[in-house]
Amino acid sequence: MSLSLHTLKSARGARKKTRRIGRGYGSGRAKTSGRGTKGQRARTGGRNRLKQKGIRAMLLGFPKQRGFTSHFVETHAIRIGRIMESFNAGEQVDLQQLKKKQLVSSRAISVKLVGGGLVDKKLQFVGLKATAAVKAAVEKAGGSWANAKT
Repeated sequence: MSLSLHTLKSARGARKKTRRIGRGYGSGRAKTSGRGTKGQRARTGGRNRLKQKGIRAMLLGFPKQRGFTSHFVETHAIRIGRIMESFNAGEQVDLQQLKKKQLVSSRAISVKLVGGGLVDKKLQFVGLKATAAVKAAVEKAGGSWANAKT
């Protein structure tokens, strides 16, 4: 038999007959048609405002979503005085060393050096941001910058 529009048929079991309600006691869905007795749910057009009443308690039970998480990288500021206390003259200061000495968080991605202390040692800074005043003070003390960012 060739396939054409008048011979098309859905697969066996693909189309299920819907249950007909309110068609007599023999049908199993007579009189109240499976809606129980009385109340807003049993009425035609009922149930439309029930969602708002029932969901209120659930919404009040949820924890509040406060604040937001920024997708920008947070730059941690550290005073130059703390670095001078923690490092010896001639040492290299980079992000890994700062994490090792626990001067910044282990999750820190970006660090900026700010004023607040005496620069009296010759240190080499690698890949750290710094204010203009700190850069000038470090260079005056004989220190150097590699891959410095402002």
